This record gives sequence, structure tokens and C-alpha cells, in this order.
Amino acid sequence: MKQAPITSHHNTINYLHISSNSLVVAHVSGEEQRGGLVDLAHVNSVRDIFALNAADIGDARSEADAVEEEEEEERELISDAFRSTALVSSREQYEAMYRRSVEDPDGFWADIASSFYWKTKWETKDGKIHSENIDVHKGRVAIEWFKGGQTNICYNALDRHVKAGLGDKIAFFWEGNDPGVDDKLTYTQLLERVCQLANYLRDQGVKKGDAVAIYMPMLVELPIAMLACARIGAVHSVVFGGFSAEALSQRILDCRPNIVLTTSGVRRGAKVIKLKEIVDEALECVLSEGFAVGTCLTYANDSAIQREDTAWQKGRDIWWQDVVPKYPKDCAVEWVDAEDTLFLLYTSGSTGKPKGVLHTTGGYMVYTATTFKYAFDYHDNDIYWCTADCGWITGHSYLTYGPLLNGASVVVFEGVPNYPDAGRCWEIVDKYKVSIFYTAPTAIRSLMRSGDEPVKQHSRKSLRVLGSVGEPINPSAWRWYYDVVGDGRCPISDTWWQTETGGFMITPLPGGWPLKPGSATLPFFGVQPAIVDENGHEISGKCSGYLCIKAAWPGMMRTLQGDHARYETTYFAPFKGFYFSGDGCRRDGDGYYWLTGRVDDVINVSGHRIGTAEVESALVSHPQCAEAAVVGFDHEIKGQGIYAFITLLEGVDYSQQLRASLINAVRIQIGAFAAPDKIHWAPGLPKTRSGKIMRRILRKIAANQLDELGDISTLADPSVVAQLIDLRDV
Repeated sequence: MKQAPITSHHNTINYLHISSNSLVVAHVSGEEQRGGLVDLAHVNSVRDIFALNAADIGDARSEADAVEEEEEEERELISDAFRSTALVSSREQYEAMYRRSVEDPDGFWADIASSFYWKTKWETKDGKIHSENIDVHKGRVAIEWFKGGQTNICYNALDRHVKAGLGDKIAFFWEGNDPGVDDKLTYTQLLERVCQLANYLRDQGVKKGDAVAIYMPMLVELPIAMLACARIGAVHSVVFGGFSAEALSQRILDCRPNIVLTTSGVRRGAKVIKLKEIVDEALECVLSEGFAVGTCLTYANDSAIQREDTAWQKGRDIWWQDVVPKYPKDCAVEWVDAEDTLFLLYTSGSTGKPKGVLHTTGGYMVYTATTFKYAFDYHDNDIYWCTADCGWITGHSYLTYGPLLNGASVVVFEGVPNYPDAGRCWEIVDKYKVSIFYTAPTAIRSLMRSGDEPVKQHSRKSLRVLGSVGEPINPSAWRWYYDVVGDGRCPISDTWWQTETGGFMITPLPGGWPLKPGSATLPFFGVQPAIVDENGHEISGKCSGYLCIKAAWPGMMRTLQGDHARYETTYFAPFKGFYFSGDGCRRDGDGYYWLTGRVDDVINVSGHRIGTAEVESALVSHPQCAEAAVVGFDHEIKGQGIYAFITLLEGVDYSQQLRASLINAVRIQIGAFAAPDKIHWAPGLPKTRSGKIMRRILRKIAANQLDELGDISTLADPSVVAQLIDLRDV
């Protein structure tokens, strides 16, 4: 979610990443480790997993040193006026709070947790409210926070505020795809809608611990569905509405829900997407695998598609509006243990199989609420807008749970930032008097292309805090965001975190300290980052290396659904005694952290993490594709694009039609957001004599860094490199 400092040399290296837009994935020698899990018995150091190319690192570091020094000196001070009301108004205050959070994590988090409602208080053993083992060499990885405590996150997000007299406060302002189409719900109204759906789910036999799959657009019914599941102790699994039928079916098969919640369709800009048809196809795929979903509850979104035009299977499909409103507006709460599962969220992995990240209730609740409060300097009169979709972790933590746990008023937007024009975002900001605006660098860069005028046509005077999420924000985009959108007066919370972390890990606290464009700055309370070398030795002071975390925090995932071995191998085996983020990082002389990109085979496209193996698998499923290798490359708008090298079957000729057909194969199996931006014909791929693909060379060719290919003499057939170069623009 971060980037290295900008440099005109466009260097992409193996464990650090430096580029003008800072958005090419920094894969570590994928040719040394591809597919499958590593046997823990043979993991002695990270070299067993990632095999660094030290020469690349050294060359890039020497070229980047001067640039880093210059960027470390660029900073934006926070105004005295802002600091006068900030929750954290100085670095000294932060350091005192942070010191307690790492020296006494149990006391620190217990004090914060006490502000929430607990039916039964958590267990305490020897003064500890948590237990952890994150060292695979000491046994099974296990983390618990507030164990024994009985609570409910829906109750804390809704009932607690209504009982406190805030029932008439707006919970959601809903803004439709088209200007002028809107709605709003108070906390009381939201609670009633949640209870009605929760009662329906109970009536359908959904009980505590059961999975419910949700495949919906950004209607208010999506967070309502999440909260209804949480209320009755069910486990929600939200799947982003851009995923294909095949990708959706994989996730349904993994969590095996008896009910799927969806929508007839949605309008995204001028385009109509028939979501119900995608669900129907997915359920057919699931049925062919021997699993049947009993009920498909479908919300009729008449603005996109009429009921009579929606495909229907009698006996399985039910219209939401025909049944849910008939249920009572109050629903008994299912009290759950703090360590009971709250939700599953699937994220891309380097092996091609999506990972079902599992988050539990208590620690996630406390952590997301606290990170939201401090990272956005939230005050009771703020209007907050997060542009994320609930199909991703940001929509879980910072559109639904984090804000509602703080009693915030939240804007939920169905549409896209540039429809019907590039001024839509700022029109919405003025309409609802948004004071905190949280979006992705992809949106920022896209809006930058339209110039300053669409921004300046609107007041934006209500804005006081800006946020960035999901991918690296390059310094030029950061500067435009700060100077143009925020008029140079709104601090930017440039947040680094992951689906796996549950909440912010490294982030500015507005008012706390000066900002540096491109830096995530300092760790959040309770987060203990460690930068380690390739042998897992922690490095102190100003340095570069691999970003790890050396102690558990409340919001972290507990396992991967049905695959604890993969959980341990992916996150804890690479470095003994650490959680490994998969990111490279450097720390400057002021202690600020600069994230430098992924070091595994995951590409970050517009904030969507896409495993290269997933895309390769989709490509080679095409009947005319013999082999595929996928890498990331700089993309002006998306940040990173997908660059696919394709070897065709013998006798098959290159053609534009075939290129389109290959791209469509990815669209069908994964989704449009994973479609390759570039297809590069490859008669052969650069491989070692043992048959491993040298992806370092492919990344250089994709980046057009042809003078930086390095030694190719070790390839089984060095001549393929010249062939690839000749075919680069074909």
C-alpha cells in the first residue's frame, strides 16, 4: 500500500522498488519459488523462500540514495489551528501513548476495550488479556485477545448508540450512481433494517457460525447484510461484485454457505452489470462440484434491471423486498466469544488459490474502532466518506465497522468517481459537507488527469482530513491531493495496512507530526514494526529491508479458512518469530517508514491484490496457450498493470483476435479487474537449466529497461531474450 521515493530512472528491483510512479510490484526472484507451499522443516532463512538478487539491490540503492535524502527533507507541517483540536496534537503525546501500548499492551487495550459493551468480561490470566505465539519453531501459531469475553459487534455499532440517545443521528447517507438519487438512514432506522434481515436469516435456519455469502454492489443493503450476519453470530463472506462467476464459485465452495445474498444488477457509471446472472452461473458451477446453495435472496435494484428481466429459479430464488420487510424490527442479539469468527474475506495468493482470511470479533472490533478514531482524528460532528467497496477489507473496516463503532455519519456511494463527470466527488463532498475523505491513489491519479478545474469548481470547505488507501501513492499524486483537493490545509493520512492486519498498521495521526509525501510515517499504537535482512536479523536505525511485525495486535487475522499450514507458511515461516508482511520497507533518519512494494508474486492493480499465479492459470486454460508468465509494470492510472508473456501452441499464429480471446479468458475466470493490460507474444520464456522462469528478466523487458537485463548466460537458451525484445511492440 506504499511506495519507494520517486526516481527518474524507473528502477524495478527484487526486494526494493523504485519507480517514477512507484507502482511496479517488487517480486523477489519468482523463478526461485513458484507455486506450492514451503515445507517448514526446510525453512532456515528467507533465502529458502525468496532468494534475493543482491546485485540488483545494491545498484538500485546507490542510484536512489540521493533521491531518498532529498525526499526525506520534504515535509508538510500541521497548522496550529488543526493541532489545537486534534486527538493527538504532538509527537511527544504520541510517543507516550505508543510507549505504553508496546510496554503494557494488555493494560492499554483493556482500557480501550472497556468503552465497548461486553455481556461478559474477558478472562485475565496473570494480568494478561491476550496470548500469542507467532514463532513457527515454537509450535502452532496462535493469537487470542479478550478470550472469554462475550460481546457482539453489531450491538456495539448500532444498539449502543441508539441507547445512548443517538438514534436520530444519520448513520448512512447513500448517494446513487446518478446525481439526484439518494437516501439516508438514521441509526434507529439502520438498526431496524438490520434486525429485519437478521430475523429472516434466522428463519431460514442460519445460526451462529454458519457462513453467508454476499455478492452485492454498494447499496446500503450490503453493510446491512454484514451487520445482520454479525448480529446473529453468522460468518459473512463478502465477495467483490467485480469477480467472475468462476471466482465467486471458488469462494462459495470454500466457505459452503446455504444462502447467498445478491442483487438483480447494478449501474456503474453508464454500464449495467447483471449480478444475478453471474451468481446463477456460479451456483451452477458449485452444483457441478456437488454442493447446492439452498436460497438466493435477491434485492431488486430497479434502477439497473427490472424484475421481469431478471433470470429466476423458482424455489431457490427469493426477492428481498417480498420477504424481509415483513419481519419484526427488533431481533435478539447472539452474544459471541471475542475469538468467535466474524467474517471471511478472500484475498489473492501467490499460489493461485484465494486465501480465506479469517477475522474474529473482539480484537477486530476494538482495533478497527480505535484506528478509525485516531488515524482520521474523528470528532462527533464529522461527516465521513470512504469510497471503498465492501468487497474489500477497507469497506469492512473503514466504511462499515470502524465508523459505525464510533457513531459516525458515513457516505455510501454506489457510483464511480468520474461519472457523469470529473467533478462528481467534489459535488458529493459539498452536498453532504464531508469533512473526512478516504480514497485510493488510482482515483486520485484518474482525477488528476482532468486537471484542477473540476476540483476548484466546488467549495470543499468542509474537508479537514484526507486519506489514502490500497496501494502506493506517488509523491506527485500526494502533492496534488494535498495542494489542490485539500487546499494545502488538510493533513493526509496515508495508511499502510493489509487485509490480514484488519486495520491500520503504519499511518500518520493528523496533528501529531509533520507529513512527508510518500511516507506512511510512524506505527500505530501497539504495532511493533521490524525491518529485517534476508537472514531475518533485525536492522536498527536508518535502513532498508523486509517489513515484519514482531508482536501480535488485536486486529490481526487468526488463520486462513481451512488451511492453517498455509497461514503459518505464508506469514510466519519466512522470518523466525515475526509476522512477515510481504513488503519491502526503508526507515529514514526521522524514524519514518517508507513502504517499497511487494516482494512476492502479487500485483497491486488499483488497490486490488491479484496473484500472478491466478492470472497465469486463467491464461493457460485457453486452448491455444501453451505457457504464460505474468509480471507487474508501471501504469499511469492503475498504479500497476498486468503484463503477460504468452507462449502459444505449436502452429498457432499471433493475432489481435487471439489477444482479445486470451484477455477474455482472464475476465471470465477471475474478473475484468484482473484482465492483462499487455499481451507479449513469447516463442520461448527465459528459463534456467532446471526449467525455472527468470521473471527478473521479464520484469526488465516489461519496463523497457533493456540495458539492465544483467547476466543472461545462465539461461538454458539465452537467445529467447533477443526474441522477446524483438516482439515487444508486436
